[in-house]
Parts: sequence; C-alpha cells; structure tokens
Amino acid sequence: MRLLKAEELFRKVLDAGSKKQGRLLGLDVGSKYVGLAVSDPQNKIALPLSVLGRTKTNINLMADDFKTLVKKYSLKGLIVGYPFNLQGQSSPDAIQVSLLVGELSKTGKLDDLCYTYWDENFTSKCVEALLNPLKLNAPVETKTMTDKFAAVCILQGYLDNMNRAMRSTDDCKE
Repeated sequence: MRLLKAEELFRKVLDAGSKKQGRLLGLDVGSKYVGLAVSDPQNKIALPLSVLGRTKTNINLMADDFKTLVKKYSLKGLIVGYPFNLQGQSSPDAIQVSLLVGELSKTGKLDDLCYTYWDENFTSKCVEALLNPLKLNAPVETKTMTDKFAAVCILQGYLDNMNRAMRSTDDCKE
C-alpha cells in the first residue's frame, strides 16, 4: 500500500477511469470495528457497505476481505478517516489508525492499493446524533451502524472536496 496526497489519489482514480472506472473505499477505523463505505462508479456519492470486526489476530483475514472488496468493486484507493485535532495535528486516537494501515501493509496483500488520510473530526458524533431518534436497542447494532455511516461521512467529505477542487481547476482552464 502506498500513501498519496488526497488530490493525487483522486487524479489517479480519475485517470484510471479512462481504462476502467475505479472506485474508492472509505474507512472509519475504531478499536473494535472498521466501518466501510464505497463510492458510486462516478465517485460522486458514498454508500454504506459493511463493518469488519477488528482484533489483533485477524489482520490477515481483514486483508483478505479488503482484497475481495478491491476485486468486487474495482477499488483503486482507500480513504482512511484520520482523527486530527482541532489544530490539524494528529490526535492520540490516530495511533490505532496508523497501526491498522501499517499492519495491512505488512501483509503484502494490498500492495497495488493506494490510500490517503482524511479528517474524520466529529463524523461519529454527527452520525450518533442522526441515529439517536431511531432508538436502536442493541448496543452492538448501534455501534456498527455508527461506524458504517461514519465511513460514509468520511468518504462523502473527501468526494465532495475533490470533485469541487476538480471543477475549480477545470473552470480556471476555460
């Protein structure tokens, strides 16, 4: 896996689109679960996908799951939610995100995949506020739903920002 700047990854995905349209996978990394969201084929809309359980011993299984998703959805990159603090620096929770990315990289199963980090500030809190009126009873169901939709928020924020930047660049060329 290779870390790219946000704009560089998006351009790579768009360039790949001339051959075969690539998609992106958003990740909300937590200590127990990783919420997943996938972009639509045009990379405009983030859609909820699933949640993977996370333990210290299942990293190879997770890498296999990601490899399956890469093939199934023609994924070209990962947008990994990263908890920056309000000053734009890494927060203490960022360690678990970096550990997961490092562990996935060490498996060697996702070497063709690129990734970038995207600010995930307040995504889970926003989703919790939206889900609260639904009065979900099972704590695990609530947590996994929160993680999945937090991944949607992370990916949608990235897609909106990158598409807006591309439109601005195109407008300047005209």
